[in-house]
Amino acid sequence: MIENRRSDRVAVLIQRELSDIIQRELNDPRVGFCTVSQVEMSSDLRYADVKVSVIGDKKQKRATMAGLKSATGFLRREVGHRMGLRYAPELRFTLDRSADYLMHVNRLLKHADTGEETVPPTVHEEQ
Repeated sequence: MIENRRSDRVAVLIQRELSDIIQRELNDPRVGFCTVSQVEMSSDLRYADVKVSVIGDKKQKRATMAGLKSATGFLRREVGHRMGLRYAPELRFTLDRSADYLMHVNRLLKHADTGEETVPPTVHEEQ
């Protein structure tokens, strides 16, 4: 139970630090407008699964993820330095698709209100 609380606290701190580093210090032009939406830590605090929400089309999302993956070493080093951790966790970035899903549901609701015959494309069809 104590380990779980500690990993949750470390995850929140890593999320805050990563967001700051990406916005202020990361100079990769591929990384567009992105938000660190969630961080989940392994029980031993060695791995951090980082979910990132990216605004843009499929190409921009791919470019942002490639930029983040290439900057993983820099980001890991900065997080470890800022937080004073003995071991900086390995950062594993994944794309958070929850915003895309919410926009899709919103389109479906608008479609239901207007009563149109054609159904808007699903999240998977757009990407």
